[in-house]
Amino acid sequence: MSTPTYNLNGRDIIVVGGGGYIGAHVCKMIAENGGTPIVFDNFSAGHEHAVKWGPFVDVDLRDRADTIAAFRNHDHVESVIHLASSIEVGEGERDPAGFYDNNVMGAINLLMAMRETQTHNLIFSSTCATYGETQNMPLLESEIQNPFSVYGKTKLAIEHLIQSYHKAYGLNYVTFRYFNASGADASGDIGEEHDPETHLIPNALKAAAGLGSKMKLFGTDYDTPDGTCVRDYIHVNDIALAHIEAIRAMDAGLTNAELNLGTGEGYSVLQIIKAIEEVTGLPVPYDAGPRREGDLTKLYANAAKAESVIGFTPQHSSLENIIQTAWNFHKTKWGV
Repeated sequence: MSTPTYNLNGRDIIVVGGGGYIGAHVCKMIAENGGTPIVFDNFSAGHEHAVKWGPFVDVDLRDRADTIAAFRNHDHVESVIHLASSIEVGEGERDPAGFYDNNVMGAINLLMAMRETQTHNLIFSSTCATYGETQNMPLLESEIQNPFSVYGKTKLAIEHLIQSYHKAYGLNYVTFRYFNASGADASGDIGEEHDPETHLIPNALKAAAGLGSKMKLFGTDYDTPDGTCVRDYIHVNDIALAHIEAIRAMDAGLTNAELNLGTGEGYSVLQIIKAIEEVTGLPVPYDAGPRREGDLTKLYANAAKAESVIGFTPQHSSLENIIQTAWNFHKTKWGV
């Protein structure tokens, strides 16, 4: 168990998508800080076995009546963490209707339910993909948002919805623009389990373990030093920690903020592969192919605002720790 950050004094917090990768880590962090996460999920992407630290409510945000009913059954709750969304970039390009339905319509129903039950505090998981293609690195929150992917466009639409609810109805919010969530809890108990898995680190680890075919590397002709995409990798436990810091800040009077969650360090795909080979002692076989539609060249954060507004600084996000904790989790999961 980690050292508590902020005493939540037994309060209940609704975590929408609490059975997912980030959601499970957030729920564990809430419990370790004296709170109880109430998980709203339909397990379309999350996992029942990852719900360990509080009660579960079967809710699909696309069903407005059920969402409102679930909130009425928990009308004592003051704070909501919204992590549920479709996230796979390529899928969004192939099926934009599904992405807008799940992400945007789901968020509309959530906000309506919160308003009906006078639930005033929201922490929303957005994405750095709302910025789009830009050369202005590291990215500031003031950067013009011009998302390139359907995924990024749906998240930006939700950001605008939340801002409107703040202005019109007094909703308090913190929007986190995540950079690349990665790593796993040090216990090895929870980690990244997407199906299908499209993220670099678990796929590279799988290739290193000799499970399945070679890893697919998408694009070697980007305008970067080695031709591969550059990203900012932040440990999932640091993302969870940021949510506790956001609750602390909102308790102290913060009413609205958009904040990057990243480290400020950018690593290319080939740099990640090299680091994985160093940590595991195993080669990572890969096949290089064309770019994946929707991917951007470079994305890494200026993380200063999160520190100044909510007092958050990453504690777990060294590249070695990210890869080691992910490797420990996947070795157990895969039995290697």
